[in-house]
Amino acid sequence: MGNRTRLKLSLLLYVACSGAAQAATATPEQILDALVQQARQVQPGFSPSASRGEQFYRARQTGGKVADSCASCHTDNPKAEGKHVKTHKAVEPLAPVVNRQRFTDPAHVEKWFRRNCREVLGRECTPQEKADFTAYVLSVK
Repeated sequence: MGNRTRLKLSLLLYVACSGAAQAATATPEQILDALVQQARQVQPGFSPSASRGEQFYRARQTGGKVADSCASCHTDNPKAEGKHVKTHKAVEPLAPVVNRQRFTDPAHVEKWFRRNCREVLGRECTPQEKADFTAYVLSVK
């Protein structure tokens, strides 16, 4: 079973077991918990770090084809509206504190991690990177 399939299954199982009304809806904290569980499958004892997540968010990368950092499109402030560097389309604020729709749909989260990691890193993000990134974005107040 691939990592994406495991993540989707773990997110759906977590939501189902937590008593959520709809399997496609989760809280950002449930999304983070599922990402942490996936990271622990690769690195036992893993603990997410908002600090590492912020460093990852701001770090300049060399492997991407579209942007050189997450902040390139999402701005230095995850609470602000951004703009895609190539298409110039508006990008809704990333932080759930101002955008309640962020990190509430497991399939949507996985889709955008896959797409954005390829655009910025030139590869998929590791489970640890996803968990740290999510911990950072959820810590933004």
